[in-house]
Amino acid sequence: MKSSEASHLPEPLLEQVLVRLGFTARPDPTEAGLRLIYAAWCQSVPFDNVQKLVHLHQERPGPLPGTTAEDYFTSWLKHGTGGTCWAGANALHALLATLGFEAARCIATMLVAPDLPPNHGSVRVTVEGRPWLADTSILSGDPLPLDGRDDVGVSHPAWGVRASRVNGLWQVNWRPLHMTDGFPCRFDRFGADHEEYVRRHEDTRGWSPFNYQLTARRNRGDETFGMAFGDSVRLRSDGGVEKAPVDDPERRRSLVEDFGMSEEIVSQLPADRPTPPPPGSKTSGRAAA
Repeated sequence: MKSSEASHLPEPLLEQVLVRLGFTARPDPTEAGLRLIYAAWCQSVPFDNVQKLVHLHQERPGPLPGTTAEDYFTSWLKHGTGGTCWAGANALHALLATLGFEAARCIATMLVAPDLPPNHGSVRVTVEGRPWLADTSILSGDPLPLDGRDDVGVSHPAWGVRASRVNGLWQVNWRPLHMTDGFPCRFDRFGADHEEYVRRHEDTRGWSPFNYQLTARRNRGDETFGMAFGDSVRLRSDGGVEKAPVDDPERRRSLVEDFGMSEEIVSQLPADRPTPPPPGSKTSGRAAA
């Protein structure tokens, strides 16, 4: 598939996606339209590795799930699953580009440890000359303005983020469910093409922190909830955190009842396995999803 073709959705699929997101009319490519689309995404499309875990466990042939936006959205419509960063960012990029937004794929680095290579995909959207960050993993509820000021943010007790420039690059401080004290994500460059995303996604097949244990995150109402690395986690609307171990029956129940995933896909989900250290390192977290 050519990069230009991979950047847009077929009209019938676009209409199905918009309806599922709650739209009765096509949003305009404006700041207001971007806010509506991203808010709907954060409340409706999870960041999760369900399809990836099933694919790897069953040793399925072919590309990793969600490598194309069409595959990503078809699975979401059928099973309620999302994807990890490369898949989710590529899908949101295609959705926004099809709606007429000026969108760019980002290459970033989740700084869970020092001196990591780029390991994260995201989307920058420019509206009337002003850049915004719409990240499908961080799920900040509202797009984050990257407009040249030294300190910007999205204020919310559950999913709020802060961003600042460090050595000329934006760093966004956010709270993943398994590290609720937070850590920064550095945005290294903008304008990656589809082929680079395919390569980076495929590079995670051999090892990734999301190849062994379930991770699922979504905003619901005024809270962020989900599961990560053996725990159920809720970021409350008052800023508090609830965290407790989750067993296999409970995680499956939650995926169906809380996330709305199909029993068909959840029944194929393998049990969690301990995450091994990355190749060539004694520490985990050195690759992306």
